[in-house]
Amino acid sequence: MKTIIEPFRIKVVEPIRFTERAERERLIAAAGYNPFRLHADDVLIDLLTDSGTAAMSARQWAGVMEGDESYAGARSFFRFESSVRRIFGYKHVIPTHQGRAAERLLCNALVRPGQIVPGNTHFDTTRANIEASGAVALDLPVAEASDLDSDFPFKGNVDLAALEETLARHGREKIPFVLMTVTNNSRGGQPVSHENLRAARQLAERFSIPLFIDCARFAENAWFVKQREPGYAEKSPFEIARELFSLADGAVMSMKKDAFGNIGGVIALEDDAWAEKVRTNLILTEGFPTYGGLAGRDLEALAIGLEEILDEDYLRYRIASTAYVGRHLTEAGVPVLKPYGGHAIYVDGRRFCAHLRDEQFPGWSLSVAMYTELGVRACEIGNVMFGHPDPDTGVWSWPDLDLVRLAIPRRVYTQSHMDYLVEGMAELYARRETIRGLRFRERPAVLPHFTATFEPV
Repeated sequence: MKTIIEPFRIKVVEPIRFTERAERERLIAAAGYNPFRLHADDVLIDLLTDSGTAAMSARQWAGVMEGDESYAGARSFFRFESSVRRIFGYKHVIPTHQGRAAERLLCNALVRPGQIVPGNTHFDTTRANIEASGAVALDLPVAEASDLDSDFPFKGNVDLAALEETLARHGREKIPFVLMTVTNNSRGGQPVSHENLRAARQLAERFSIPLFIDCARFAENAWFVKQREPGYAEKSPFEIARELFSLADGAVMSMKKDAFGNIGGVIALEDDAWAEKVRTNLILTEGFPTYGGLAGRDLEALAIGLEEILDEDYLRYRIASTAYVGRHLTEAGVPVLKPYGGHAIYVDGRRFCAHLRDEQFPGWSLSVAMYTELGVRACEIGNVMFGHPDPDTGVWSWPDLDLVRLAIPRRVYTQSHMDYLVEGMAELYARRETIRGLRFRERPAVLPHFTATFEPV
């Protein structure tokens, strides 16, 4: 049969509130035209993020009840450590309360002012933590990543020639590590091939520079590798994941993604000295090294989630259900990035709102219109998130892509929810020229998309 069904049954349901358009107009205006500032109870379908929004399984909830809340040396930590080590393979397993805490601790331990951290593409908090350390976050995506219509299977790859030139020019003193993000969130949730990662590893080794993986969606990347990269079709997602981590010196992870966690993160390292630096800083800000800002119940749930995420039936359903949304939006004429990502579908804000100039924030304006018209909340990854003015001239620099990410929480929404989304987006696209542009009213200097306010142009 062609139909792929959910590999689970629904045991608990949560009601969602329906609103009228006039009410949503008032609500988004009161939120400063920023979907992040809306009350979640006023959102019908929430596609703002796939981070921390998954539905936990019966096994995970049972694990919650078994959580050991001892301050130091809790058995839940050792359960968590074993689960992470089984997949990642690294000696040191250090829990944190979420991914950006792991990023901050890694940067605090290894990054110094004036240095450069190259990678395929850094996401928002990763970039912010690198820059907060006084370093430069340098994106080196492959050329195909900027072509939204290209079917290149591994748009998450790093540009190897550009990476080699960067490593040769700056060397070990200026580059503390290379960071590869899998899947590549800023570039449409696109996967990284093992061939590309292996070549990046070899380049890093040649210049004696460590390589780390930001592995928030490692399981989805493993499934894409299994489907698209020669030589991996017969390997299990677990085997592919183990190979992925063997190509790096360590990893940071937001476990709110591919661990089905509502909270949690981890740093996993092989080097003893690096681990000691991280743990010392962790004690100052997160907690004792065996809980890292998490409750024992969270550690139990994450340990189980790491096992569940690599289930082939789940991954097959996950990628197929996301592609279902992308395929139907494409058939309706909505401009989306191809190939379809694993955790989200990315709409081209500039083509959707071709009547709006960059300074009117086409992608962000589309996300506001989606809420007003459909009650759906989504996240812009483009002009607002990454655009910035030159500190000397004030002239704005815009990213090459202005996307709206429809991030699909794991095991939360059904096909009928997605059919509603597709139908609504098709109708909105038909009257897209009615979407009004926006401008900043208040813009924070760091991570502006979270809290900025806007007004209609």
